Amino acid sequence: MSKQSPNEKFKAKTGGQAVIEGVMMKGVKKEAMACRLPNGEIDLEVWDLKYTADNMPFYRKVPFLRGIFGFADSLIDGYKCLSKSADKQMTDDDEEEMTKFEKWLTEKLGDKLMPIVSGVSMVLGLGIAVVLFMIFPAFISKLIDKHIIALSPFAKNCIEGVLKISIFLAYTKLTSLMSDIATTYRYHGAEHKSIACYESGEELTVENVRKQVRFHPRCGTSFIFLVLFISIFVFTVVGVPWDNIFIRMVFKLALLPVIVGIAYELIRLAGRHDNIITRIISAPGLWIQRITTSEPNDSQIECAIAALKAVIPEDGEEDRW
Repeated sequence: MSKQSPNEKFKAKTGGQAVIEGVMMKGVKKEAMACRLPNGEIDLEVWDLKYTADNMPFYRKVPFLRGIFGFADSLIDGYKCLSKSADKQMTDDDEEEMTKFEKWLTEKLGDKLMPIVSGVSMVLGLGIAVVLFMIFPAFISKLIDKHIIALSPFAKNCIEGVLKISIFLAYTKLTSLMSDIATTYRYHGAEHKSIACYESGEELTVENVRKQVRFHPRCGTSFIFLVLFISIFVFTVVGVPWDNIFIRMVFKLALLPVIVGIAYELIRLAGRHDNIITRIISAPGLWIQRITTSEPNDSQIECAIAALKAVIPEDGEEDRW
């Protein structure tokens, strides 16, 4: 039964993410990905979700725990969709332009090549993330404490948190200058605008979607900001040690599920309600979305609509928060 009043604005459980030249949408029972192929056509894939409200294990319903499992699912699922969408952009011309080394790898590894390349890319990406968001901020904070001014644990955690957020903002801004990423950010905007149109009760047409706002409180961008912000207080309360940066990193990794669980509940709250508290929670993330989303063109909106229509349940109440 819905907990919202009949007069409260419809807020959907459906969400999604931008992929390479397309949009992925996840509904309450189905998931879909619509990609614009090099020939101009829209390729639509639809599949059933492994877990739905009918077969969801109890631990995926428990507050805080559901956020941890949901975050892990989103990472794995999002990565798979990104890889699959990238494959769809390959053409015969691309294969002809491969170097001798690339052709040799393809012949030797066959279908195993892309999973291996994707795995290596993921490991490198995680390594860079650990250095940028864990080791480097902690090193700078400790350096300030040792050589410039003695700081309290909370002050050091605040400096570390500000550095993390600054790196995140710089990263998103710099990547937005790359043409491929800029296109992905436009698909991100199309995803948000189509969901806003759906939640407004208007027909899903390009014209109706185009006029919607491209910022949404349940965005992954907002989630990442909350994770970085909440970590400041969790690390202070728990008393994560500063003596050794690598020991500190181990503590941080151990506490990450706790932080993710808290951030998820706050995002969930912001997605379901509209009041002064949820507006404060959402404000920083909505501001950052000015970087991670851009106004889409009609072609990109069409992809978002195709993916969204494929996952909307017959009974709209099933999709209500």
